Amino acid sequence: MDYLFANSELIDIKEKVEKGERLSKEDGLRLYQSNELLAIGYLADMVNKRKNGDRIYFIVNRHINHTNICENLCKFCAFGRKKDAPGAYALSLDEIETKAKECNGLKVSEIHIVGGLNPDLKLDYYVKMLQRVQAAAPGTIIQSLTAVEVDYLAKIHNMSLGEVLQTLKGAGLASLPGGGAEVFSQRVRDLVCEKKISGDRWLEVHEAAHRIGMKTNATMLYGHVETLEERIDHLIRLRQLQDKTGGFLAFIPLAFHPKNTALDCQNISGTTGYDDLKTLALARLMLDNFDHIKAYWIMIGLKIAQVSLSFGANDLDGTVIEEQIVHDAGAETAQFMAKAKLINIIKAAGKQPVERDTMYNVLGEGF
Repeated sequence: MDYLFANSELIDIKEKVEKGERLSKEDGLRLYQSNELLAIGYLADMVNKRKNGDRIYFIVNRHINHTNICENLCKFCAFGRKKDAPGAYALSLDEIETKAKECNGLKVSEIHIVGGLNPDLKLDYYVKMLQRVQAAAPGTIIQSLTAVEVDYLAKIHNMSLGEVLQTLKGAGLASLPGGGAEVFSQRVRDLVCEKKISGDRWLEVHEAAHRIGMKTNATMLYGHVETLEERIDHLIRLRQLQDKTGGFLAFIPLAFHPKNTALDCQNISGTTGYDDLKTLALARLMLDNFDHIKAYWIMIGLKIAQVSLSFGANDLDGTVIEEQIVHDAGAETAQFMAKAKLINIIKAAGKQPVERDTMYNVLGEGF
């Protein structure tokens, strides 16, 4: 592959990657600004193979979006509703339990639950929800409540983050998803999610979770009003917290979907496959202390997700089952992916499928 770097402006970065040296902010910006996509993908693939070989992870999971009623109503979100708006809903505990019971025949290992900031749902609701889901689907791992939801519960109950997290953990919460991170830049947040917690607070919530032994995920929503420098700053701040706690399981770049959002009329057309691949590769190169980079097929589509397996990604997420948030914003992907199809996609890319649980414990391989 040396021909990729003949007369390349990235030769010094290639040397750093080959030596296993950490890339700087300036390196990240140069990579983002470069048009040498195949060279960048080659470097990301090199790093990924050091960490994971040809193993590509997936999970059999089920999403439950328990409410779309939300006080924040971020401009990039098509899911949230005011309480009295058409289509607003909040699932009862019985309805959530029924959805959890459906998992028993599907060999689901993870139930993923996130929703809006609904002022009618207090901590007791979430405790009972977790307990009932755990009882209805024994053996599954519950990954639930974004940092934004945890912070909201802490505020309305005048509790510390640690107190809320310990209460939820005692009820069955095993891991926090990465949602709500968006882009940490306050400039960006003031433009697209002015009511949402700050980037600093998002990091505080995840650090608090890591302190009590709870593993979490991290995300970045890209392709709206952020600059390339703000993307790199976001990655570096995640890297710094991972240096400190080691508590992140995976990083998931989330491609923005503008349809039906308040940004839909602002000449924001969403991401391209080129940007998606470069962002996944940059994540692998900048986040040297993250083992797993996830290509979330729901948001970038199966074809780009499959190609990304040679651009640094080593996880396709999973079967998902009934995702609503991204589809309300116009995602044209399916809301469910059969396990057999995920396996075939991975094998067709020349990789080895590995079924995992939330914590990346191996549940099956050699398909």
